[in-house]
Amino acid sequence: MSATMQAAVVPALGAPLEIREIPMPTPGPGQLLVRIEASGICHTDVHAARGDWPVKPSPPFVPGHEGIGTVVGVGAVGLDRRIGERVSIAWLGSACGRCRYCVSGRETLCETQTNSGYSVDGAWAEYAVVDERFAVPVPDGVSSFDAAPLTCAGVTTFAAIENARVQPGERVGVFGIGGLGHLAVQYARLVGGVVVGVDVERSKLALATELGADDVVDARAEDPVAALRDLGGLDVAVALAASPQSFAQAFASLRRGGRLVCVALPAGGTLPIPIFDTVLGGISVLGSIVGTRQDLADVFALHAAGRTRVVAESRKLGDINASIDEILAGRVAARLVVEF
Repeated sequence: MSATMQAAVVPALGAPLEIREIPMPTPGPGQLLVRIEASGICHTDVHAARGDWPVKPSPPFVPGHEGIGTVVGVGAVGLDRRIGERVSIAWLGSACGRCRYCVSGRETLCETQTNSGYSVDGAWAEYAVVDERFAVPVPDGVSSFDAAPLTCAGVTTFAAIENARVQPGERVGVFGIGGLGHLAVQYARLVGGVVVGVDVERSKLALATELGADDVVDARAEDPVAALRDLGGLDVAVALAASPQSFAQAFASLRRGGRLVCVALPAGGTLPIPIFDTVLGGISVLGSIVGTRQDLADVFALHAAGRTRVVAESRKLGDINASIDEILAGRVAARLVVEF
């Protein structure tokens, strides 16, 4: 009889998740078997479970792409050296390594990539398998609890700030101070940005201030575009809120030469771009999707060096549906992490 494990399973798109006893996965060639210690809950997991996006996952499946755990098995003899190592299971489950994107350092654009918790089973389970090439080691100085949000929320916003080419002294607006936004504030500061946090919740704005934001704008109490223009406008706007209106506000807040970095993925969202303003203002609109393995290694190194702080709350796997409800209701300060 094969060994079994507990996992949170999406039985059908849009249905509540079910805690099931399912067979423990067996690592294939080039794969590692990981005993999960912590796994973050990302809004992308909610989109996956609901089938919100044009490319839909196929139920039943196990979500989760912020997994941290210890390697307890391998799919090939040559990988024995990795047993006992603590590793991450990120959104980028694998990439081909041969296409123009992979060989030029843009593996997140690989057209044959797999995605943890979406196209392959993820980390909302006691055990998971991962391509050993994409299992980034977690330094001793980073707890599994902190490492989980860093594996997606961290590396995604790190890459967004990197892609925006923020220069010291530039004003950076972070739209949406949540799981991603609270880390974006910190990365923007680390590269010398003057940071403005934008949200509709006062508690989120207080968190942004606590983490070093130079200014905050309450988008519920005032017109955020007018408030940001009063500050002089933004050089960079990082759109992290799953709201098309927020994207439009971010674009309108840019001054000449500004860059809008699109990160969040609102279901069915579109962004009308005024061509006249874009051309005359020299505005750039960028899409930024997660980060590379090297980006994640850098994110872990920065955290181990004490440069960032993760704000998260612990949950149990059995509470997964209630946790999702908390996220959708906006009752979560930043991130929820399932601890095993």
